[in-house]
Amino acid sequence: MFSPSSSSLVWILAGEASGDVLGARLMHALRARVPDMRFAGVGGVRMQEEGLVSLFPMRDLAVMGLVEVLPRVRQLSARLDEAAQDIAAQKPDLVITIDSPGFALRLLKKISGLGIARVHYVAPQVWAWRQKRVKEFPGLWEELLCLLPFEEKFFGKHGLKTRFVGHPVLQSGAKDGDAARFRARHGLPDSAKILVLMPGSRRSEAPRLLPVFGQMLRLLKTSMPDVVPVVPVSPVVASVVERATQDWPIKPVIVTDIHDKHDAFAAAGAALTKSGTSTLELALAGVPMAVTYRVNPITAFFARRLIKVPFVAMVNLLAGRAVVPELLQEQCRADVLAREVQILFENTDVAQAQKQAFATVLHGLEGPQGQLPADAAAEAVLEVLNRKNTAKTLG
Repeated sequence: MFSPSSSSLVWILAGEASGDVLGARLMHALRARVPDMRFAGVGGVRMQEEGLVSLFPMRDLAVMGLVEVLPRVRQLSARLDEAAQDIAAQKPDLVITIDSPGFALRLLKKISGLGIARVHYVAPQVWAWRQKRVKEFPGLWEELLCLLPFEEKFFGKHGLKTRFVGHPVLQSGAKDGDAARFRARHGLPDSAKILVLMPGSRRSEAPRLLPVFGQMLRLLKTSMPDVVPVVPVSPVVASVVERATQDWPIKPVIVTDIHDKHDAFAAAGAALTKSGTSTLELALAGVPMAVTYRVNPITAFFARRLIKVPFVAMVNLLAGRAVVPELLQEQCRADVLAREVQILFENTDVAQAQKQAFATVLHGLEGPQGQLPADAAAEAVLEVLNRKNTAKTLG
């Protein structure tokens, strides 16, 4: 265990909402072991609740897609310089970057000459596409903390020090919601068919799915008049969602509180979600789902030629088969989505088959020796600090 002689400074960066949650849990786990540890860097609301004063707003980094990034290149470059300069000035004992590889890996490279220990948390998904990029990674970090069990072997065979720490969805509390509490809080009768709609946590992605969700609800209003859409989003995106859903035929319940989101999961009969961690959250809560997504056609054109895996939904990828439908790009249409929602609500065999598959997938995401993922990650971080501290002493 790492025992610093004075309070250690860890510079930590998250670039989007999921990374902010990971960062907050990691900060909490580190402080539980080293109470006087100090933090600097970039993060969102959750990390700020743990005491971080963010160098600049995390939302400046929350952008994805080849075309979507282009208008933001100048701002992202300025933020990259600002982060690197802050690290050079503060001289932290360790730098931790969380996910957001487009920004984080550039930052790690930019500070490589400072002699500061570096950890990257959440492996870049190069196993899915552009696998040759793995050749660019040696020298970027002292340790890579990965969330998926197969990643340790993939990166290890390329000579990269990697540790599987378990998937943080298992700590999310997604399975602990209260359906009755959700219905009571929002005045929903027991007869209401609650449909969770998850358009994404980034300002740049949510607007792509919301219009088609609205069109879908116009179809469902006739065939399923008791359907109630619930849209869980991060506070950063809430205002965007409110504006985009004003003309929906059914007024949605917009949820920004994480506990309210989990209560919504407990009450839901089905969900439509973008690909990503949200599929694992819904799986943990046992919500039957379909995955849907739509990006700029140019982005989709290149992605289809680069992706090397048979599925985009994480639950399908981990299961090795199509557990949940993937309705992407041309299939992301109101009529297709409406038909799938009806199947999920009305066909109990389909819903039950999904739930059984979810249990198998989630079992494979447990951390080493039964540790909680944040605890396993914290111990890995402290080992890196310990090695760095020992090297300094011997040097």
